Amino acid sequence: MPSELNFKPAHELAAAIRSKQLSPVELMQACFDRIDETNETLNAWTGMRDRDELLAEAREIGDRIAKGEDVGPLAGLGFGVKELEDLKGFASTHASVPYRDNFPKGDSTEVTRLKAAGAIAMGKTNAPEFGYTAITKNLLFGISRNPWNPERTPGGSSGGSSAAVASGQVPFCTGSDGGGSIRIPSSWTGLPGFKCSFGRIPSGPFEMADWIDTSVVGPMVRTVRDVALFTDCVVGTSETDPNSLPHPGYKYQDILEQLPKRLKIAYSADLGYVNIEPDVRRECAKGVKAFEEMGHDVDHIDHVIDDLRGAWGLLGATSGYAKIYEKLETEDRDRFGHSYLKGIMTAERVDWPKYGRLHRARAKLNNQLAEFFGKYDLLLTPTLPFDAIDARGGWPPEV
Repeated sequence: MPSELNFKPAHELAAAIRSKQLSPVELMQACFDRIDETNETLNAWTGMRDRDELLAEAREIGDRIAKGEDVGPLAGLGFGVKELEDLKGFASTHASVPYRDNFPKGDSTEVTRLKAAGAIAMGKTNAPEFGYTAITKNLLFGISRNPWNPERTPGGSSGGSSAAVASGQVPFCTGSDGGGSIRIPSSWTGLPGFKCSFGRIPSGPFEMADWIDTSVVGPMVRTVRDVALFTDCVVGTSETDPNSLPHPGYKYQDILEQLPKRLKIAYSADLGYVNIEPDVRRECAKGVKAFEEMGHDVDHIDHVIDDLRGAWGLLGATSGYAKIYEKLETEDRDRFGHSYLKGIMTAERVDWPKYGRLHRARAKLNNQLAEFFGKYDLLLTPTLPFDAIDARGGWPPEV
């Protein structure tokens, strides 16, 4: 049975450790116990550090706190690092067999800052190959499963992270999101999925950059306050990311205490072109009603932007192909996952005039959204049109 510690939010655990009400060793052991209880089913992790080393690190943090040291806002909290992100001592496989021996020189910037805040990196969590799909499975590490229903996927591409956090294995993990890879698994495992503005949390360093102009790194956590705590620890410019933004000059945790002004909100259940399951539509309507009851103005609208799903698929294919084309010349293609390879190989037959139109479509989208947010403060939509699907894959035919 899980300990009550396993499902406490990160900000409560961190406060308990700083106030000496909770030992980092006790919390680490609770994580171990929960991992032993659930991970054989969930397969959330791709690798983990030696447990004696982790306990020793937790003990050292506890000793420093006992001496009155300020170890950091995340002192003593263990966490997992998404397989697509660098963690020193672990191969950055990108969940792909041909890259199983790809060892990074050090930690990612995000991991470095989390460690500096006192957190303990425990290991790496599963993801689909190169983060390409919304289902976490690959040839190298296998299938990850949803803690609410192991027959279902936890989503992707941060699926191992979402499974680990939602099941109570660790207080938080890292994730990344280019086209839903934090928001999708968060939605399917009951977590608050937050994709920050591009550059707000520094990415990198990159040896094999992919989706670099749409993807961000960020938190997989249990509560909105945990989102703020995590973000406060990692924002600010970095030499590893030329797109990184300066520190905003305030704490996101402080913003949580401020009531928003009366907002002008647009709600679209389907953006005008997505098939939405009735249950999803009904539950989202409850959320819209809550905003209205808080005094905000909500307009129900049909069309927001053009349907760019085809353009998005082409962008992903060309980006993925550029990333691995050298390996394709030397490796047996069967060592890549079928779904990943099938997706990116469309880039070999790319229609270059169509590719040029893709970038014009992106510029048009930017203009559409700039005009839209000149009228509205928020756009509310469902995160996904349907509930979690089979862990082995297979999209609903109507999608």
